[in-house]
Amino acid sequence: MTANAAAPLMQHYVDNFRRLPWRAEPGAPQPDPYRVWLSEVMLQQTTVAAVIPRFERFIARWPTIDALAAGRDEDILAEWAGLGYYARARNLIACARQVAQNGRFPTSSAELRALPGLGEYTAAAIAAIAFAERVAVVDTNVTRVVARLHALAAPAKAEVRDLVLAMTPADRPGDFAQAMMDLGATICRPKAPLCGECPLRAQCLAHASGEPEAFPAARIRSARPVRYGIAWWIERDGSVWLVRRPANGLLGGMAALPGGQWTETAPSSASPIEVTHGFTHFRLELGIERRAEPVGEGWWQPLDRLAQAGLPTLYRKAAAAALASGRRLAA
Repeated sequence: MTANAAAPLMQHYVDNFRRLPWRAEPGAPQPDPYRVWLSEVMLQQTTVAAVIPRFERFIARWPTIDALAAGRDEDILAEWAGLGYYARARNLIACARQVAQNGRFPTSSAELRALPGLGEYTAAAIAAIAFAERVAVVDTNVTRVVARLHALAAPAKAEVRDLVLAMTPADRPGDFAQAMMDLGATICRPKAPLCGECPLRAQCLAHASGEPEAFPAARIRSARPVRYGIAWWIERDGSVWLVRRPANGLLGGMAALPGGQWTETAPSSASPIEVTHGFTHFRLELGIERRAEPVGEGWWQPLDRLAQAGLPTLYRKAAAAALASGRRLAA
């Protein structure tokens, strides 16, 4: 499929594009690269609905890349809390400071890839949307659209990239990239695709087959292993003792309840309260137990200001369970 053949998609985008706070309207000048970059980092593994309010809060607090680069790590990590995949937040800080030091964002996908946390897709998206580079922008949604257009059961990454580039127009590559994203997110959905509303259905081989959901073929997912851990609830005078996790590793740099290492061995006895949380590669069963004295370096966080501590979802669950327990974790 050539760029000319994608013309119906471009018109569909003009008529139906999603109004998002980081986007420019179709045909308008390219948006601020800072806003494009911030949104693309936030959108990795996170839904648009979850990102919109967090994006707006970030922009209100740090309206420019220089402002973000000058922000305190703790404040940025706390503002990120709840978005998950916290390595993104650490890379966000490093990237902002590198761009601020350089004085501007790089303008090509190749140069953008050298920045912390920017992989092939994110660099291509920023280059196309903010700098009008004709480059293939391929995420999960776009891969599904292309697989269905060409009835590819197991498309190779390079094959999809070449097919997307062949479709990408030279004059509006950013609009095209966002049109493909929107098509995959709202019409060419994994289940129950809305083929009757698709501007490319006349050219779609999967639609012609009568089984569009068969493309691409579903991957068999293995069961996630289980890990076990303990968190300590240390309460005194209306405050709870919090620590900061090590900078490297899972939930790096985030506020947390103190606790031991997570292991693959189940504890010999159950804790008074347990919460379960799913990470990408494993499920964690976290027991919560009371201790009297502070553990490690940390601070007393008033319980009536616990929401301002920047706890990630795991520890928000644990704190809520502790506070809701009628036994209040008696020692």
